[in-house]
Amino acid sequence: MKGVVLAGGLGTRLRPLTLITNKHLLPVFNQPMIFYPIKTLLRAKIDEIMIVTGGPHAGHFISVLQNGKHLGIKHLEYAYQEKEGGILDALRLAEDFADGKPIAVILGDNCTDADISKPVRQFQKGAMVFLKKVADPARFGVPVFEPINKTEKATKITPQTHRIVKIEEKPKKPKSEYAVTGLYIYDFRIFEFIKKCQPSPRGELEITDANNLYIQAGALQWTELEGFWQDAGTFESLFKVNAYWAKKHGITFE
Repeated sequence: MKGVVLAGGLGTRLRPLTLITNKHLLPVFNQPMIFYPIKTLLRAKIDEIMIVTGGPHAGHFISVLQNGKHLGIKHLEYAYQEKEGGILDALRLAEDFADGKPIAVILGDNCTDADISKPVRQFQKGAMVFLKKVADPARFGVPVFEPINKTEKATKITPQTHRIVKIEEKPKKPKSEYAVTGLYIYDFRIFEFIKKCQPSPRGELEITDANNLYIQAGALQWTELEGFWQDAGTFESLFKVNAYWAKKHGITFE
């Protein structure tokens, strides 16, 4: 399985920091933010990776990542997203790189210490989304669950007891406490589904729309990430990931 890290966008929520470089190259404790999603893939033995980036600072990635060998990447490619067309618009650039095989996709601002090796090994077809309970689900894509066996009462939502019937993008009234984390596994049909998606009201191709097409095809699975997970797309969340990784390295704050 190959891996794709989506690291485009202008990072407007983190200005003025992102006026000087790409958001995904900002520091998270002692290394650039993008090292964390890359290491998530490497822990799962995914060492053929494409970085999809864009914007005025795209060239900065070359000096940081180089050919990836110092990070343990076997093969590293880059793709350039010309416009701000959304996550799916960026992912479509990886079609030739995927070469008909499944791909693991992670957003470049996702910082986690979770080990996804088992889901990667077990993946066969369809799509897999990784969920996490969060305090502010309205900021993310939010799954709507349905019991698999409606005659039984399940006290806890698990992949064995509940299926996802829909994913709502940034809903005002979330129907669950879970967020779709920005970490996915797709079979090659993802590129067919991308072509069926239309731009949202904000003018972007939303990854939620592709995930809902997998749901309609009865081909979407889910699992819950174990361990720490946080996106780093706002000042508050960027502070949280810095504090977590600093503490993990033995640095405490008074």
